[in-house]
Amino acid sequence: MKYSDAQRIEKMRSTTEKLLAYISEQGITREQVMEQETVRWTITTPLYNIGEHAYCLSDGFKAAHPDVPWAKISGLRHRLVHDYENTNWSLICTIIYDVLPEFLQSLIELEKHIQ
Repeated sequence: MKYSDAQRIEKMRSTTEKLLAYISEQGITREQVMEQETVRWTITTPLYNIGEHAYCLSDGFKAAHPDVPWAKISGLRHRLVHDYENTNWSLICTIIYDVLPEFLQSLIELEKHIQ
């Protein structure tokens, strides 16, 4: 299915909100991410989805919003999918606990301007 840029931003926002809520509700810690494979599987699927939507945004949209690191977001998806065994879980922890809350705010702001 072909989504518009607005739909892709909404899907990224929704997925990010759900992932952060799940981590909070379940009390998932950095240590669990580092040590438990099932936790890793649970958190990487939403990251794949976010990255895929970022990758599929139009070039014009990405160029109009250069403050968001679209290439890094989609690159993370590609690394997780194609080189999962060599994933740097410490970096994933940083992304989830430190970067995603700020990224969520960026998506909320973008939605305000494209709807």
